[in-house]
Amino acid sequence: MNDKDEDRAAQLPPGVPIVRAVDRAIALLRAFRPEQPRLGLSELARQVGLDKGTTRRLLLTLQLNELVEYDEHSQSYALAVGLIELGSAVTTGRELRDIAGPYLTEIAEKTGATAFLWVHIAGRGLCVDRVRASLPHVDATWFAVGAQAPLNCGGGPRVLLAYLDDEQRRLALSLDLPKRAPASQTDPDLLWREADRIRAQGWELAADDFFIGLTGVGVPIFDRSGALAGALSISSLTSIVAPQGRPVHLDALRDAAARIGGRVLPD
Repeated sequence: MNDKDEDRAAQLPPGVPIVRAVDRAIALLRAFRPEQPRLGLSELARQVGLDKGTTRRLLLTLQLNELVEYDEHSQSYALAVGLIELGSAVTTGRELRDIAGPYLTEIAEKTGATAFLWVHIAGRGLCVDRVRASLPHVDATWFAVGAQAPLNCGGGPRVLLAYLDDEQRRLALSLDLPKRAPASQTDPDLLWREADRIRAQGWELAADDFFIGLTGVGVPIFDRSGALAGALSISSLTSIVAPQGRPVHLDALRDAAARIGGRVLPD
């Protein structure tokens, strides 16, 4: 058992072991990413650290349950429609997503940027919805619905970091903070100070920290009680979102966030 397995096992009640077959099957499902939606047997076995025979048996079980599909022509696997059915039952962010949907479409069309809706979960930002403009200036496909992002990069995730309490913020900054681009900030002390700045400012402009030439602008969403419900952000070419280093659609974002939050009931 490696250190990661020991950490996860410590989260279980005493005497309750991790079910290896289930754990390995989940690892296979998590190997698929938007940037690598199809994977062959050898690559899957390598990524999860299993032999090909065990990997093939697990994949067959997942395939029989419509969670994975196999393409004979390419001899590769992909996630299947059964996961969409399971995903439809996920409650995290559902109310916010249902309320915010029309506003995301409105923002995307008004700005020509991709609009994102984020919620905080276990120190990361979870993308619960995304709407692209009908004529986008750039096709922002790097964050799909259901993907999680560390809170050091991006307008929406950095806004979430700013409004977490101290304990939640410490957790977020203890996780892996990847340097996606030269402007990505990865120092926890600096990010803590940046979070204080964002909170005082009430919004964030994150330039070149995901991809050079792209900028994100994020604002918080508060429910009717004033508690943080999530974050709303847009992302596009810097020349579209913040041509002079100042977000040109900030008022529209704030207005949409206020209208969304006004309909979100406290937990």
